[in-house]
Order: sequence, then structure tokens, then C-alpha cells
Amino acid sequence: MSASGGTKAIVAALAANLAIAVAKFVAFLFSGSSSMLAESVHSLADSGNQGLLLLGGKKAQREATPQHPFGYGRERYIYAFLVSIVLFSVGGMFAIYEGYEKIKHPHEIEAWYWPVGVLVFAIIAETFSFRTAIKESNEVRGKLSWKEFVRRAKAPELPVVLLEDLGALVGLILALVGVSLALATGNGVWDGIGTLCIGVLLIAIAIILAAETKSLLLGEAAGTDEVKKIEAALVDNDTVTGIIHMRTLHLGPEELLVAAKIAVRHEDTATDIATAIDAAEARIRTAVPIARVIYLEPDIFRDTKPTPAS
Repeated sequence: MSASGGTKAIVAALAANLAIAVAKFVAFLFSGSSSMLAESVHSLADSGNQGLLLLGGKKAQREATPQHPFGYGRERYIYAFLVSIVLFSVGGMFAIYEGYEKIKHPHEIEAWYWPVGVLVFAIIAETFSFRTAIKESNEVRGKLSWKEFVRRAKAPELPVVLLEDLGALVGLILALVGVSLALATGNGVWDGIGTLCIGVLLIAIAIILAAETKSLLLGEAAGTDEVKKIEAALVDNDTVTGIIHMRTLHLGPEELLVAAKIAVRHEDTATDIATAIDAAEARIRTAVPIARVIYLEPDIFRDTKPTPAS
């Protein structure tokens, strides 16, 4: 996986979530807190999600085959979409079910120091993981806002880890509030309400991830800046006089397909046009290095605008 895939952020999140999942489950066993059980399942699901992202990055590196001539770059999109499904089903739906059961059949939290202590530890660990994800994202997001970065990023790993870590931090705070209110009032219903809120939060994040990843799976064009660079590189105002039309498509986060019909002069020879196409491809790859698959079709430009009526 390339640096933009955020491998460091994924590994940091994986290590934090595995440690937190074990701590939360131990706290659940000693305290009986449903928030702790929901949070331990949430952390376990997050750990599995980071494993899926790493697996997707590994599979995406396979060489192209006759059956898949454009390679396997979109494997990363597929595994990111699986993450949203796991987050929705294993994380969100389980938490909602557990919260409903706890509200319906509340009981007091035992050994309060276990859930409180684990939640404080988990918040600290998740903060470090979230900080790593923010640092890695800042290196690639440029001037984009965080909302724009999540929506426009072609590499899915960093947006996924960012939203997961954000959801984990907010979920931990909700769990801490629910446990604290249950301890203060002696009413276990508050623990169930906290668990229910965690479930709603996870489902909301899963829906956002699914929507953004679906767009990548369907196939997104190059960004506006990249399109402008490609257009500028195509035209040399000598043999290539203009662009009739152009299409771009991400075959993966770091692989772009460019297909264009270019305008040439009718007096140019086949040799002139072939040389110009080779030069244009070289200019495109220099301007946008991820443009690895390029198809250029020369044509004589014809002005098809209708003649004004007399």
C-alpha cells in the first residue's frame, strides 16, 4: 500500500483497538455494564475493519492479468465498503440490541471502578490513534477541509480510519456518561441509553462510509486540479491543437485512466501524429504521475455549430 493509503494510521488504530477491546471485555465481566459489552464489540469490530483495510491494500498490489487487464486497484474500495457493512451490523446493530435489552431489563453496575478506569484508558489510547490518523491525513489533504477530504479522497483508508476513530472517541464519551449517570442514580437504564446512543452513532458513520465508498466503487473521475493539468499537458498548439472530448477514471487510488479524442491538423502525416501522441502521453505522466493508462484518439476537429438562420 502506498503512503497515501495511511498504513501507519491503520496499524496504530489496530494496536489501540485490540488493547482496548480486551480491556473493555474484562470490565464487562467484572461490572456487567452493557455499555462495556457494546464498546468491546465495537472495538473488536474496528480491529477487524483495520485488518480488512490492510488485506485490501495487499490484494490491490497484485499484477494485472488477462482476465483483469487493469489490475486490482479497486480491491481497496471493496474492502473499505466491507468495513462499513461490519460497522453497521456487528457494531451498530449489536449496540442497539444490547441497549434495548438493558433499558428493558436494567440492573445496577457492579465494581464501578472497572468500567470507569477502562473508559479513561480507552479514551487516552483512542486519542493517540486519532492523532496519528489526523497527522497522516494532513500530509495528503492539502487545502481541503475535513469534510471535503472525506468526500473527495480517492484512497479510502484514511477517511475510514478517521471516521472510525472519531466514532470511537464519541462512543467512549457516551459510554462514560451513561455509566456515570447509572452509578450516580443507581438506575441501570442510563447505561442502556448510553449503549443505544453508541449504536445510533455507529450506524450513522457506517452509512456515511458506505455512501462515499459506493461512489468510488462506481468509478470516479480525476479531481478538478488533475483534469486541468492533463488538459494543459495534452495540447502543444503544434500537432495537437485541442481536445474534442476527454474522460478520466480512477482504476484505483493511485492509478488513473485517461481517454481523449484530440484535434490534429488535416495536413499532418501519420508519423507526425504518432510522434505527437507519444509526446503528449509523456507530458501527461509528468504532470499527473498516477495517469498510467492513456488512450488518445486523433481526429480532425469539425465545427458542428449550426449556421444562424438568415
